Amino acid sequence: MEPTWIQFVLVGYLVGSIPFGLLIAKSRGVDLRASGSGNVGATNVGRTLGKKWGLLCFVLDVLKGFAPTFYFGVLIAQQANGPLAATQQTLWLAGGCATILGHVFPVWLKFKGGKGVATSLGV
Repeated sequence: MEPTWIQFVLVGYLVGSIPFGLLIAKSRGVDLRASGSGNVGATNVGRTLGKKWGLLCFVLDVLKGFAPTFYFGVLIAQQANGPLAATQQTLWLAGGCATILGHVFPVWLKFKGGKGVATSLGV
């Protein structure tokens, strides 16, 4: 079964929208949106909770970008007969971009997320 655009974009967006910064802060009893810059990204986690927690958030955000993009690449490569066609490359790119957009505009946080630096690095 060949993966579709909708599947890649939806999965990428949903994985990207996992707010690791907010979850880490909440586990420590802190409302990240009311602390520091109010952003839910790794920089504000580090600023608010310390370097150790900021680094954990950074690594999770990088992995959040890397994991679906890598998986999408594996799926596409399995379908390819030789080098990837332009449409396959575009599909792969669309999945990665959706992951970044999920981080920046997460549906769970009223479309107010992080800046997407770490997630972009992962993609």
